Amino acid sequence: MRAVVQRVSKASVAVEGEHRGTIGQGFVVLLGIERSDTEADLDWLANKVPQLRVFEDEDGKMNLDLLAVEGEMIVVSQFTLFGNVRKGTRPSFNRSAAPDHAIPLYEAFVSKMEARLGKTVVTGEFGAMMEVDLVNNGPVTLVIDTQDKRF
Repeated sequence: MRAVVQRVSKASVAVEGEHRGTIGQGFVVLLGIERSDTEADLDWLANKVPQLRVFEDEDGKMNLDLLAVEGEMIVVSQFTLFGNVRKGTRPSFNRSAAPDHAIPLYEAFVSKMEARLGKTVVTGEFGAMMEVDLVNNGPVTLVIDTQDKRF
């Protein structure tokens, strides 16, 4: 799994023009699922994301996690995170998981985030055309990959 985690002061998502939800301070997580991803990848990522200490404490240091600031979350599926442009300029997405493999992992990630945060996570819709509007605070953006934990 690959996640692009953006710290935001506010964000919203719409699916095919229909507003799905808005959050204040928190994370927008763009989530890509690879063909080889497993429950172990899901568990590792679901544990890592809410513990990211990227929110500022009273001294202005990035020392607080999402739970400490009572943050919110939007999770959007994004198969293009596994786009490969090594040959030419048209991306290949052959590493991206097929929907029958990806959807259950995506939904399980969202469920784990809701349980961890104790609140509803705003989502897009798997495979749909979406518009994500956000104010990246900082800006702070992290890329996390369960297959390359050094990333």
